[in-house]
Amino acid sequence: MTIETVIEIVLQSLLVTIFVVGPSILAAMAVGMIVAILQAATQIQETSLTFVPKLLAVGVTLIVTGRWSINHLVGFFHDVLNRFPTVSQ
Repeated sequence: MTIETVIEIVLQSLLVTIFVVGPSILAAMAVGMIVAILQAATQIQETSLTFVPKLLAVGVTLIVTGRWSINHLVGFFHDVLNRFPTVSQ
């Protein structure tokens, strides 16, 4: 296995990680910004007020993008398994 192959696998794994985790993080960030703006406007500073909407947004995002994320992970896993014969060379 060459260094180029290792770099390609690491790069692909980082991209798959970003694709799988990205939607949930973006949803949490968007909901966090909206709640922060509402808290600033109403001057309500309750810490649990930000947690529940973020949790719900991440849960809904995982339900909506779950099949797509699993397909990305399975595709990456199959690609890595198909590279095993070339690793030993």
